Amino acid sequence: MSRLRAGLLAALPVALLAGAAQALSIAWPPSGEPLWWLQLLSLAVLAWLVPAAGSWRRAALLGWSFATAWLAGTFWWLFISMHVYGGLPSPLAAVAVLALAGFLGLYYAAAMGVFAALDRLAIAWRALLFAALWLLAELLRATWFTGFPWGAGGYAHVDGPLAVLAPLLGVHGIGFIAALLAFGLSLAARPGARGSWRYWGVLAAAAGLLAACKMAVAPVAPAAAAPRLSVALLQGNIPQDEKFQGGTGIPMALNWYGQQFRDANASLIVAPETAIPMLPQQLPDGYLQALRERFSQGRQAALIGIPLGSLREGYTNSAIGLKPGADVYRFDKHHLVPFGEFIPPLFRWFTDMMNIPLGDFDRGPLGQPSFEWQGQRLAPNICYEDLFGEEIGAQFADAARAPTVLVNISNIAWFGNSVAIDQHLHISRMRAIEFRRPVIRATNTGATAIIDRAGRVTASLPRHTRGVLTGQVEGGSGITPYAWWVARLGLWPLWSGALAIAAAAWWRHRQRARPGADRRAD
Repeated sequence: MSRLRAGLLAALPVALLAGAAQALSIAWPPSGEPLWWLQLLSLAVLAWLVPAAGSWRRAALLGWSFATAWLAGTFWWLFISMHVYGGLPSPLAAVAVLALAGFLGLYYAAAMGVFAALDRLAIAWRALLFAALWLLAELLRATWFTGFPWGAGGYAHVDGPLAVLAPLLGVHGIGFIAALLAFGLSLAARPGARGSWRYWGVLAAAAGLLAACKMAVAPVAPAAAAPRLSVALLQGNIPQDEKFQGGTGIPMALNWYGQQFRDANASLIVAPETAIPMLPQQLPDGYLQALRERFSQGRQAALIGIPLGSLREGYTNSAIGLKPGADVYRFDKHHLVPFGEFIPPLFRWFTDMMNIPLGDFDRGPLGQPSFEWQGQRLAPNICYEDLFGEEIGAQFADAARAPTVLVNISNIAWFGNSVAIDQHLHISRMRAIEFRRPVIRATNTGATAIIDRAGRVTASLPRHTRGVLTGQVEGGSGITPYAWWVARLGLWPLWSGALAIAAAAWWRHRQRARPGADRRAD
């Protein structure tokens, strides 16, 4: 066995363990808290392994192994939705999770393969190239095939020193900076590192950046004369295996939520995604009309998750807004979940193997208007839509009409009492920091919470319990730099910056590859 092959066999388990550590950094069990330093260390291990791989193919295999372990360890709970609630046999469900992780891992395999191939670069350029390629892989995962950026590395930093960069760069920009820092950390373990001032210069720059971010963190000033809104966030805790059953879950949901709508005293009552689990024409006679009459007068309003449309003409995953003196407000979910809410081409056979009620929704438009109530502009998003900051950002193009409060309604019961609840909460917290807007979350099983404009959870309900979370929310104003550019340009500034770095690195590599050129790496 050659030395390089033996080295690869030794490196593969290390890459897999580092990938698993990356998954744990997003939400460490059992607390569910993110560990920003673990994300840096695990990515630094990858940055240390890849240059020693010996070829771009081996580097790509290490990148793929790291990413597959990371992603499978991040969204393993998809197994619960497919097997426990969807009825898919457990071996097939396990294979499906691994196949998805392995497919998405190809982006990171390509990134590490390119990084290893462009090896005739100075250390500073190597650091920039590593971060740029990592960012490109994250952007590909976030956008191609409708995008599935769950567990992006930047979310591990929601409580860390890099969180201060969220209103400037967003979560993917934080991921770029984290990759730079991780590469700097990896240099400490390189042979000959102590004898090179360039290595120590990169390490010093990385440490300085972390320290500067830490010192830059300051309390978020309260909005000037911002009106406060009292809210009641409903958490029905309807079991997922009963939620759409006519004999148990549906009567339970209609009765409990109906009682809360009658009894709540808050100015705004919010019920989770598909809190009313039936199309309007399927509801008991007078149920929806009674809700409209309940909020047709007085000083209360409601946002309620309900599917709208018909089985014949198509239906949407929606929320309706009821308030005095106004027509019914409607929000239709725009970014649908593949396989769960729409069927990708050529995959009908796969979804037919599972029992997924209302599993083929129509898509709503992007940039729908906010629900206006008592001086606030409330912007709903449904379930994992808040994973896509660039789509939420589309509502911030006009500062005068920008949302003052973000509202997430979700049903994470599909994934059991798992870390998915904690991960989703951190996603909402990152959106709060990026846009400097409070986020209120009404969910079926958790995490029902109130998040302030600094991304701090100020109130929450215990997960998998039935209850009503009451509190006050103070709307935000102003437009962060991230909100400004993402509303106008989407993710293109990140794409163009990363591609520009990669192109410049390729050019410098080609220059050094010429006969007689200085090929020293540092």
